[in-house]
Amino acid sequence: MRKKTVAAGFVLVCATMLTGSVTYSQAPQSKGSSEDSTEKARTDLDIREVREDIRAHRKQITAANLALTPEEATKFWPVYDQYIQETIKINDVRWDLMKDYAANYDKMSDQLAEEYMKKAAAVDQQLVALRERYVPIFEKVVSPKKTALWYQIDRRLDLVINLQLAGMVPAVDPTK
Repeated sequence: MRKKTVAAGFVLVCATMLTGSVTYSQAPQSKGSSEDSTEKARTDLDIREVREDIRAHRKQITAANLALTPEEATKFWPVYDQYIQETIKINDVRWDLMKDYAANYDKMSDQLAEEYMKKAAAVDQQLVALRERYVPIFEKVVSPKKTALWYQIDRRLDLVINLQLAGMVPAVDPTK
């Protein structure tokens, strides 16, 4: 995975709300345990950097589209940062699921396919529930209309991120 390609794609997509294309490279073929662990460490670092970059751009895009007074901003951003910290925990599961899927892509069974679907749906449900839980918290610091705008921005950004992720992950091949 290339940080700049994914991050640039994310920014381009978010800025225009169009879809981008990111290539996905499957899990590396087993070479030797030291080479595998080195490659895994590099991939983990790339993923961590991409996630940090996405969070930074996500906040920038939110700020650019949500006009807050200085007083509102003082109250809003700490709540937003807390919300993002909670999304990180859920997205950790999402990223681990993607890595596990990539590692098992060539040996996908019906049972694994069912497990991935259930786990992916659970992550999606957790993110939606978290966003819903934060609506009344945001409404305490900004108006309901601005909360609704935050909700829309956040939901759209999540949809864009999911499009980016979908472009990185090959579909299950039912013939294998």
